[in-house]
Amino acid sequence: MSKNKERIRDSALRYKQGLGQNFIYDEDLLAALVEASGVTAEDDVLEVGPGAGSMTKHLCRAAHHVLSVELDDRLIPLLGAFMTEYDNFTLVHGDVMQVNLPEITAKLRKPLCVVANIPYYITTPLMTMLLTSPLDIKQMSLMVQKEVADKVLAAPGDDAWGMLAVRCQYYCDPYLAMDVPAACFTPAPKVDSAFIVLPRREKPLVDVRCEEDFFRVAAAGFALRRKTMTNGLCAAFHMERAEAVALMNAAGLDERIRGEKLTFEELARLADAYTAWKEAHA
Repeated sequence: MSKNKERIRDSALRYKQGLGQNFIYDEDLLAALVEASGVTAEDDVLEVGPGAGSMTKHLCRAAHHVLSVELDDRLIPLLGAFMTEYDNFTLVHGDVMQVNLPEITAKLRKPLCVVANIPYYITTPLMTMLLTSPLDIKQMSLMVQKEVADKVLAAPGDDAWGMLAVRCQYYCDPYLAMDVPAACFTPAPKVDSAFIVLPRREKPLVDVRCEEDFFRVAAAGFALRRKTMTNGLCAAFHMERAEAVALMNAAGLDERIRGEKLTFEELARLADAYTAWKEAHA
């Protein structure tokens, strides 16, 4: 049994299923994950969900400074005691979805690296929040369900292709760093996981006139799967079919194509056509 695992056992801490607590104790795996994250001695790190601190100490060894946000109040004294030898560590007790991230990270070097082994039930909301937040983020390295990784890395036409892929790939250039079987966690979850890295792009993947319209048009394409993009436009924007067909034609698209088949470039053209249509009807 690892020393970290013994530490949790001796504390009589019970894992909270409601908080999605699944910890990793394998030191070699933890070191490999931190190496895969690409964090260097020049980087400051925002860690979400440090749990027992097993990965946190490896991050502190690799990074300039680590600020960890932990929700479970039972873990705060354990983390405080465990991390006393690291003077480049700061602990914030709170819900990462509720705390003022720009405020608590104000003194950290920018751009930040984000590292997280987070409860799976907040994975998508957290990723969306970080992607659209005002934080200056260099990259995110996240432990997620394998199914979520597939969605992030999906290509147009794949079954997993959807809004999560569109949002992540628009802002970042994500890749799979490592598959992590369920047996690596304590307690073992019911599904395997994956460690994905999402370096932030210098500029979005495609140029669009209005980002909000781009994501609205993309969402319209996925809202009615197996239906045409034309139908999606009609349903999402309450327009007549003739208007939707005109938008498709303006974007150089076949009115019969399904929304989930559209590439980034095609979505961008259609979004710009929609923006022009919206302005004309303002």
